[in-house]
Amino acid sequence: MDKNTLSPLLERYFDYKLIVQERSEKTVSEYRLDLQTFFKFVIAERSGIDVNSEDIDGISLAGVDEELAGSITSREILSFLVFEKNVRGNQAGARARKLSAIKSFFRFASVHEHILEKDPSVDIETPKLKKALPKFLSEAECLDLLESIASDTASKTRLRDYCMVTLFLNCGMRLSELVGINLSDIDREMRYVRVLGKGNKERIVYLNDACRASIGDYLKLRAAQSDKIVDKNALFLSSRGGKRIGNSMVQKVVEKYLALAGLEYKNYSVHKLRHTAATLMYRQGGVDVLTLKEILGHEQLSTTQIYTHVSNEAVEAAAGKNPLASVKKENVVKNQDPDEEDENP
Repeated sequence: MDKNTLSPLLERYFDYKLIVQERSEKTVSEYRLDLQTFFKFVIAERSGIDVNSEDIDGISLAGVDEELAGSITSREILSFLVFEKNVRGNQAGARARKLSAIKSFFRFASVHEHILEKDPSVDIETPKLKKALPKFLSEAECLDLLESIASDTASKTRLRDYCMVTLFLNCGMRLSELVGINLSDIDREMRYVRVLGKGNKERIVYLNDACRASIGDYLKLRAAQSDKIVDKNALFLSSRGGKRIGNSMVQKVVEKYLALAGLEYKNYSVHKLRHTAATLMYRQGGVDVLTLKEILGHEQLSTTQIYTHVSNEAVEAAAGKNPLASVKKENVVKNQDPDEEDENP
């Protein structure tokens, strides 16, 4: 039997995620990989197979049925998480994602399929994630980045690249959202564009003057090359073949111009441009956090609140506003002879 064959139970679970919950193909693919890793670990441990050997790859998951799912214990799940940390070096974020897939499966098996009396994952706490502040470009760095593209007159894709980066910096789009834009998604007056976000949820992203101008410039160039276009409805096209541009190519474009702008050393990425848009809107544009939540397409307000971090400049200014900020020793000591020695050295 093919080692990649999944049991009917697992197939029903992935169909549930994809069709009922309408999770994206990418999300379901990640859940599939995480659950395959987990169940192969459990089967290997029970069978005496070395979990560090290549033999684990040959384990079939066709037998992951009601009986096997019902026999898994909390201790086995914890052992898997320990293995992922100590042996495979998974950080908290990766372990949290794997545990999320495991919890989701057992919730499906117990609540929707009613095949388990007890969910072995329910009491296992998610690894605590480090709440790192988002990295972002300053306004000056954004201008340097845009200038590096605008000045690259030798590039035949300069207008396309400028438009993509402009949308990232002004709208805070995700990479997948930008790549997926169709011409039919753009309002005829270019007031807004419809994007497909996480969980196949559609939302409206409004365009400002900079976005309208960059889209307009790019569309003129695109129209001049219409005879070479394969994906007629795709907004952003690859330089070869006229097909919809891919995620990796957009990443390469951003990396190229970050380097030309002298920002390569900061290890910025496409996602950092989304962080930049959100941070600049909040800190310098005065956009409130609830509005920012809608702009970014976040489901939870807590996700958006990371952008409300206080800047170092504000912290420094706050220190200066303390009413005791100007009080110095010579202002406190009164009626003391300057030549008099301190009695308590």
